[in-house]
Amino acid sequence: MAKFRIRKGDKVVVIAGKDKGKESRVLRAYPQRERVVCEHIAVAKKAVRPTQQNQKGGFRDMELPIHVSNVMLVCPKCNKPTRVGIKRADDGARVRLCKVCGAEFE
Repeated sequence: MAKFRIRKGDKVVVIAGKDKGKESRVLRAYPQRERVVCEHIAVAKKAVRPTQQNQKGGFRDMELPIHVSNVMLVCPKCNKPTRVGIKRADDGARVRLCKVCGAEFE
C-alpha cells in the first residue's frame, strides 16, 4: 500500500465523479481503505429513526467516502491543484511538497 499523502483538514479539489470541479475540506481520512470524506461532497440521504434526542426522526444528509485518486490537493501558497512530493527534512522527518511551486505543506 502506498503512503497516504492527503490528511484531515487539507483543501482538495474533486477531479472525477459527479462532484467534479468542486473544492472542499477533508473531514476524515481512511488510509487502509484509501478513501477520504470531504465536506459537502458525495452527499446521500440517510433515514434517521426517532430517538430521545431527535424525536422527529426523518432524513439527514451524510457525506460518503470517495477514493483518494478522485481528489487532488490544493497548494495553500499558489492555490492550484497539485501532485504531492515527499522530501526529508534536516531532522529526518518527512515533509510534503507542492510539485507546482515547490512550497512545503505544514
